[in-house]
This record gives sequence, structure tokens and C-alpha cells, in this order.
Amino acid sequence: MADDLSAPKTTMPKTRMQVSEARPVRFRGGGFRPARRRWLGPLVFVVLIALAEWGTRSGWIGNLTLPRPSDVASTLWEMALSGRLWLHLAPSLTRLFVGATLGVSAGIAVGLLIGLFTYARAALVPLVAALFPIPKIALLPLFVIWFGIDEMSKYALIAFGTFTPTVVATYGAVDNVDRTLIRMGQSFGLSWHSIVRKIVLPGAMPGILSGLRISLAIAVILLVAAEMLGAEYGIGAFILEAGSLYDLERLFAGVTILSLLGVTISFALGLVEAKLLNWRS
Repeated sequence: MADDLSAPKTTMPKTRMQVSEARPVRFRGGGFRPARRRWLGPLVFVVLIALAEWGTRSGWIGNLTLPRPSDVASTLWEMALSGRLWLHLAPSLTRLFVGATLGVSAGIAVGLLIGLFTYARAALVPLVAALFPIPKIALLPLFVIWFGIDEMSKYALIAFGTFTPTVVATYGAVDNVDRTLIRMGQSFGLSWHSIVRKIVLPGAMPGILSGLRISLAIAVILLVAAEMLGAEYGIGAFILEAGSLYDLERLFAGVTILSLLGVTISFALGLVEAKLLNWRS
């Protein structure tokens, strides 16, 4: 027995499975965790603007087809110095903010009701399905009759246009929350409110924010359409006036303002997503 105890112990070689468990594996799903390339987006804009400038100066693109980007930039600069830019931009931003806030807030609330309550789903989904395909701009004359030609009709059009896509995106996001997590929360004894606050809302937030991108883009489109039909000041009215005068520099200046507005909204939503969805990283 003593010889057995004093004999040197032989160590078994590690199996391949044990070695693989100890060695860290590099994350290879690049498409699921994309790296940031901040310089690439601005580079695309710079290349396209440079091509347009070269094409218009060389005569490859006609002056009646596309104005020079440098002339459009000069027009924007002159508008900013004269104050005419802010005269049109301020009312547009006010209409967009008020209308989109009303529509998005109501859309998220109704979407959560549909996603969380059976009776709300049964009652409201057919109504939303009936309202969603209606071209919202076609309702502007009706809103003018109801609310008048002033700001309320524009607020109502933008709010209604952002309401239905936000509802669909919200209750769809709630439906896509993993039910296993909800059952797990129930098994741990969480209350209904805790499950909604800690599981459902965080799980639905990516889908809700994705829907907001679509809803706010629709809001910008409806803003321009409403201002073209019944406004003295605003980006839509400015574009309509420039088009009626065949002033391509001013027309494209207005289009550039709308593009910058869309980029700003997308950037702001990206910041909100980075703040609210940091748990995904």
C-alpha cells in the first residue's frame, strides 16, 4: 500500500474537447456585429457631389437637368445670410415636430394596447388595417374642412400619417418578443407590470425604433405635400415657388434642406438607439 502511495501519479492527457473549451474562440459573425466605419458615409456624398460638379462643368450633364452643386451651395449660403432660409425652415420644423410627436405618441400607445391586450387587438387591428392603405395626402382637403387652412390641418395630416405605421411597427415588435423570456419571468414570480417593463418593452424597442425611422420619413413627405397645397412659408412652399419659376438652384436648395433634415433625423435616432439598446452590444 505504501509503495502504491509513493508511486508517481500519471496525469491523463487532456482530451480535444477540454482543450477547445479552455481556448477562447474569436467572434466570427461580423455581419451580426458590424464594425463602425464613420468615414464611409460622408465619402459617398463627397464622391457623388464631385461627380455632379464635374458633369455639369464639363457639359456632360445639361444645365436644365441638374444645377451645379457649387451654385446650390451658394444659394443656400445667400438664403442663410438674408434670413430667408430660417423664414421657411422654422415653420416646417415646428409643423414636423408637433405633428410627428402627436402621431408617434398615439401610435406607440395604441400599438402597446394591441400587443398586450386581447380585446384591444380584436377591436383595433381591423380598424388599423382599414386606415393604413389610405393615401394620407388625399385626406388633406378633408382636414382643411375640419380644422381650417391654418396649422391645425397640417398637424392633423402629419399626425395621422405617422400614427398608422407606428401602430403596426409597435404591436409587431411586441409580438416578436421571445415568449420563452416571458414564461421565464412568470416562473420567477414577476408581476405583469414587471414583465412588461423589464422584458416586453426592452425586447420590443428595436422594432419600435425601426418603425420610427419609417414613420418620420413619412412625416417629412407629408410635411412637404401639405406645405405645397396650403402654406405661404415652409420648405414645401419654397420648393413649389422655385419650381414654378424654373429656378433650379433654389429648387435643389430646398431638396438639399430636406435631405439634410432626413440625415439629421436618422442621426438622432441612431443616438437614441445607441442609448436605449446598449444591452445588445
